[in-house]
Amino acid sequence: MRVDVTLNIHYTAPKALWARLWELYTEMPGWRTPCPEEYSPCWFGPEGRGKWLAASVEPGGLQISGEMPEGEWSQWLALFKERAGEIMGYAIGEPVEGFDFRYYSE
Repeated sequence: MRVDVTLNIHYTAPKALWARLWELYTEMPGWRTPCPEEYSPCWFGPEGRGKWLAASVEPGGLQISGEMPEGEWSQWLALFKERAGEIMGYAIGEPVEGFDFRYYSE
């Protein structure tokens, strides 16, 4: 199943929070390194070869997309949102579902 979610983690978050999120990326099931792009977190196999996920920071939030069985995706995403919420200090979810952004200034 094709998966695609944008979460309420804004690109203006401080570098220290992004560093902690990077640690979370590496602890999530399926982490793989090296990724095709130096600064792109990814999990499981390469894109187009079965199950895979990749994340990127976009103006609309942190985007995670890929291919994964529905049940496994639900579990993986729930774990990510829970642990990211602990790092960020607020509930993580999709802005389209009413989850607000926290904006940061330098």
